[in-house]
Amino acid sequence: MMISPRERWGNQLGFVLATIGFAVGLGNIWRFPYLAGQNGGGAFVLIYVLLAIVIGIPLFCAEISMGRRAQKTPLAGMRDLVGRSPFRIIGWLGIAAAFLITAYYQLLLGWIAAYFVRAFRGKFRTEDVEQATEIFNAFTSRPLEVLAYTVPVMILAAFVVARGLREGIERSARILTPLLFFFLVALAVISIQFEGALEGVKWYLQPDFSVVTAQTWLAALGQVFYSIGIGMAGAFVYGSYLDPETSDIPGNAAKVVTFDTIAAILAGLVMFPALFAFGLEPNQGPGLLFITMTELFGRLPAGDVAAGFFFLFIFITGITSSLALLEALTATVMDSLGWSRQRSLWTTLTCLLMAGVPIALGFGPWATIQVFGLDLFGLADYLSGNVFLMLGGLAISLYVATSWGFASFRQATNTGAGRFRVTGAWGPVIRYIAPIAVAIVLLAGLGLFS
Repeated sequence: MMISPRERWGNQLGFVLATIGFAVGLGNIWRFPYLAGQNGGGAFVLIYVLLAIVIGIPLFCAEISMGRRAQKTPLAGMRDLVGRSPFRIIGWLGIAAAFLITAYYQLLLGWIAAYFVRAFRGKFRTEDVEQATEIFNAFTSRPLEVLAYTVPVMILAAFVVARGLREGIERSARILTPLLFFFLVALAVISIQFEGALEGVKWYLQPDFSVVTAQTWLAALGQVFYSIGIGMAGAFVYGSYLDPETSDIPGNAAKVVTFDTIAAILAGLVMFPALFAFGLEPNQGPGLLFITMTELFGRLPAGDVAAGFFFLFIFITGITSSLALLEALTATVMDSLGWSRQRSLWTTLTCLLMAGVPIALGFGPWATIQVFGLDLFGLADYLSGNVFLMLGGLAISLYVATSWGFASFRQATNTGAGRFRVTGAWGPVIRYIAPIAVAIVLLAGLGLFS
């Protein structure tokens, strides 16, 4: 069988834009603001930025560098890199996390698409949390309706991935990623114009260290992994498409983490100033996006228009991340089984949609099913975010520190690098700080440490 030459990015800009699109997703827009709201605002933001720089950039560099070194996807790549070593589990953890995240992420995209359609139809007239909650719960409890929105969204993502790396992923990233930031900035500017909005800005950005606890640090580090995408296989796969000699991994990884962090901070500037201006609570948890913001739109004179632009923006952030995850899973099937892109893609999509059905039913007919006290959606989120991502991050840091060796990692990663390079100062982070910090978050997520 003739092996096709590996696809390559058109240029470094295409890689950066696509990877930013992968990193900037619902983790920034949905998860970061509600975690900030639950953990005191400005102090959480400052801690998050610190951890993103100290731990996020080195581990993100490591995963991309592993992909570039392997020139294959995680399963086949780690097999080539480590043979029968236990570190092969890095590939399996990454793919498991990517599959589970995509399985419930696609439902979130379906919810967002439904809310966009609802705004387009002029249905944003709710003015209290109770009514917004009832509408949200009623919608999510109808699995057929949810899947009716989810399936077309996933097919849309599949058509992009079907076009290949340059014509599909890279071309869409050149359009969607700048558009994403245009919406973010525009919505933030509009939000801070409301009377009383500056109180929200002050609460969001002014650190109050009296509210900081160990849980604040744990939540911030967990969010670094979720937001940047460490351990999700996407960085490994995107790195495998880089030229082994000329690509600048440290510089590009730093750019991606920087823009990802900016997007998360801007997301808070979209939500919190408006919430304070209209007297709404900022600590509403996961319901912040679909319940609290819905109530906000119901109070605005042109709420339907505002909601339409908001959920269109949210949809763009979600679809750019889903493209990377779908590409990671598809490319893994291609590398592992030797199938064509088309066969691998549609098989992967079918499996994802089948996995999404029970999760969707978990909000309706199967709502009483609990595993370890979690519904099916919560179980998928918990396993992927608290177990697989953390185990993957721990394994990556240990692999670089021991099997690969920091000196070899540094030399390989700096090949093709510009001014920003891996230095000796990264050594303690890779060898000690990152493994210990990730292990603590993992144990806390498993309920073994708090």
